[in-house]
Amino acid sequence: QVRLEESGGGLVQAGGSLRLSCVVFGGFFSNYPMAWFRQARGKERDLVAAINWNGGRTYYVESVKDRFTVSRDNAKSMVFLQMNRVKPDDSAVYYCAAHTRTPGGNGDYFTNSDEYGAWGQGTQVTVSS
Repeated sequence: QVRLEESGGGLVQAGGSLRLSCVVFGGFFSNYPMAWFRQARGKERDLVAAINWNGGRTYYVESVKDRFTVSRDNAKSMVFLQMNRVKPDDSAVYYCAAHTRTPGGNGDYFTNSDEYGAWGQGTQVTVSS
């Protein structure tokens, strides 16, 4: 059983920074492409960033490019989301997700939420203006 646990959320002023962490328990973390999604109140859950199994390939939605950085530490079974120059529109519950179905993910990341079979409970990020 794979379990994901996010941390690092909180209240931050616009223009500030926040670092989210996600630790994965169970399974084989180094095999899993990972991703961060977010869901703002009243909206659908959307992809923020994705990373392949070794961190060599990453993807960002346009709205966070050049502000957010996704990374991972396979030795610690952790994935991170460094959020810089945050904006009020970044306020949401942030979820990390693991693609567990295909070991290594064929070297790629995934952008569709249906590709992720394991999810954390989420961590709230609130950006004040």
